Amino acid sequence: MTLFILTQAPEPYIVITGFEVTITLFFIILYMLRLDQIITFLFWPLLDILNSLVAAIFILIISVLALIPETTKYMVLGGVCGLLAVVCCIADAALIYRKLLFNPSGPYQKKAIHDEI
Repeated sequence: MTLFILTQAPEPYIVITGFEVTITLFFIILYMLRLDQIITFLFWPLLDILNSLVAAIFILIISVLALIPETTKYMVLGGVCGLLAVVCCIADAALIYRKLLFNPSGPYQKKAIHDEI
């Protein structure tokens, strides 16, 4: 987003990347304040996966559009950084999905011996 601002890119480039930065910061703050444990009616890992996939799609479109005309050095750097962010978003979604697939019921809790009888 900073590179798009420096190069004075068209407004949609800045707005979409700013929107994705805002949503990501929202999730970071939400997890830092442990609000995901208070708001239990939402399935937060699924929202994380959807956020990562939507961000990957939007940033991929913006990055490809930024790389097509190759106008300035900062615009190309913004496109390349965007493509790296897309790879990170897809990896994030895959890792969260894999974690849910192997542990669908939540964290492992040890049971006492007398509870098994």
